[in-house]
Amino acid sequence: MSSVHPPLRLIVTGGGTGGHTYPALTAVRTLQARLATEGRGLEVLWVGKEDSLEARVAAGEGIAFTSVAVGKIRRSKNPIKLASPANVADMSRVPLGVLQARKAINAFRPDVVLATGGYVAVPVGVAATRLCRVPLVVHEQTVRLGLANKTLAGAASKVAVSSESTLPLLPEAVRDRAVVTGNPVRPEVLSGQSDKAVDVLNLTGFDRRLPTVYVTGGAQGSQQINELVKSVLPWLLERANVIHQCGPDHVEGLREAATGLPAQLAGRHHLTAYVGSELPDVLALADVVLSRSGAGTIAELTALGKAAVLVPLATSAGNEQAHNARHLEDAGAAVALVGDVTPQRLQEAVSPLLADETQRSEMAARARAHGRPDAAERLVDVVLSAVGRQHR
Repeated sequence: MSSVHPPLRLIVTGGGTGGHTYPALTAVRTLQARLATEGRGLEVLWVGKEDSLEARVAAGEGIAFTSVAVGKIRRSKNPIKLASPANVADMSRVPLGVLQARKAINAFRPDVVLATGGYVAVPVGVAATRLCRVPLVVHEQTVRLGLANKTLAGAASKVAVSSESTLPLLPEAVRDRAVVTGNPVRPEVLSGQSDKAVDVLNLTGFDRRLPTVYVTGGAQGSQQINELVKSVLPWLLERANVIHQCGPDHVEGLREAATGLPAQLAGRHHLTAYVGSELPDVLALADVVLSRSGAGTIAELTALGKAAVLVPLATSAGNEQAHNARHLEDAGAAVALVGDVTPQRLQEAVSPLLADETQRSEMAARARAHGRPDAAERLVDVVLSAVGRQHR
């Protein structure tokens, strides 16, 4: 009998946001590397929404992609709003998406399907489990199951979660299939070098005796965080170096606000629209991070062990960012600024961390205790365990 194994065939689905898309991509890369060490290939089909982030990511990675119809359910406690024309029209697209997903699954014949959440995962997961009898692994990035994953968890072979505190929140029937893996973090994020950030960004005015604060609101920036930092900027620069990633639409206004700074303080201020490939080095340099509290951000900050002040996005689905932030604050692993955040509240949160290196280090250590830098490897273990024995 030949010892050469056929390639493992994986359908991955999930997207809409980076929080669902990048963990899926990291899992695919990690699975590919794992199988390569065993002399085995991986064939991947990504099923997502057309003209979406996941479509662009798959194209950039050379991963085959096919699209299905997606229906977005607008949450509301009001049954009249749930029955709104927009919701009804969207929900009517789900059966079409299921049929399209069944066609894709039957044509590709995967050994396993990995779903990382987002509305697109629903038709694919339903088709895999109900119509095609293919093992389904669901991965949840946040503390509480998102709507899509909640819909799919009951029929999944395995439910991978990012936090121990998710387990008691799962339906009892699902708990015996749940595994805590953590949330996959891109390996390059873990390999940054602080001195490289100083060189690449030309941070010649930084005072390395002072702590460095990295401010970010994600790729597009955060108006709320930008305004807060603008309000306390001179105060902040007297105590720290600041790298502020503000988003392309906010650069001019923030640059103008910083024009009157004394030269010494101005030298400690690096304003940029976007942080790209240098992000790992910037994170390595940062002593304190001021940011939103999306699942991907939390995974990176805890894997690295960073003291953080978190300003949750109030409009995040299911208020998940506030849950993420409070979960870390309760463990002493971050400060959560929830609700009405004033410049004074920001100062009160940041000040002790800048003034006391011990306090900063203790918070960083508690954050690291929550981190799972091996999350992608753990998730790959779960995916492989869900594959039928005849494929192993």
